[in-house]
Amino acid sequence: MKIPGVTHLLLITCLLLANMGTTLADTINIAVASNFADPIKELTARYTARSGQRINLVFGSTGKHYAQIKNGAPFAAFFAADEYRPALLEQEGVAVPGSRFTYAVGRIVLWSPKAGLVDSQGKVLEGQAFRHLAIANPRLAPYGKAAEQFLQNRGLWEGLQGRLVRGENIGQTYQFIRSGNAELGLVAYSQVKSPGHPPEGSLWEPPPAEYDPIAQQAVLLQDHPVARAFLDYVKSPEAVAIIRGFGYAMP
Repeated sequence: MKIPGVTHLLLITCLLLANMGTTLADTINIAVASNFADPIKELTARYTARSGQRINLVFGSTGKHYAQIKNGAPFAAFFAADEYRPALLEQEGVAVPGSRFTYAVGRIVLWSPKAGLVDSQGKVLEGQAFRHLAIANPRLAPYGKAAEQFLQNRGLWEGLQGRLVRGENIGQTYQFIRSGNAELGLVAYSQVKSPGHPPEGSLWEPPPAEYDPIAQQAVLLQDHPVARAFLDYVKSPEAVAIIRGFGYAMP
């Protein structure tokens, strides 16, 4: 049967739109804790180059991402900066059961872009060589909570209240220091460590025993084949080597 010209054109248009919809559907959104921005950009670039599948990354604080996910934000997966919120999403029936895993163990460092400001024992925190110390908001960001725990452990928390600058997330905290709004701060080691390059400025790593371990977990929020395949790739030896190169420990 011969299809009239206009009907034929409409049919072709519908088929094209359907194919476009399938292609667009393959671009998934992933919520990512700010500290993991540089590593996951490299991981997604390599994954996309091999698979052709596109991934849209949305960075922010773990606390805010959790709230957005609970309110229905269309994320296919969540790379948190802690283990608490992914576990909570699993318990609440929001995450795909059995998909949660630890992809990295974070470390905090006291860092300044100014050479020589941070000494080898962190004694600068006890003096007057700085006006502002930047940390992430402890209520929203696990790295901020770790900073708070460390400063409390050293007996410095109360005395530094007038000099603390709090970022909404660890990415904003890093920018406070980089821009000079704070002379130094407690940030993620991964933010100042890149593969093959020594960190600039001066830094000191607080003993890990002085704050709770920062076990960073990922979890599937939609049982989407691209999301599942990407999380599988993150567990691969190649991906693990990349993550280590950015200063993370592994479980």
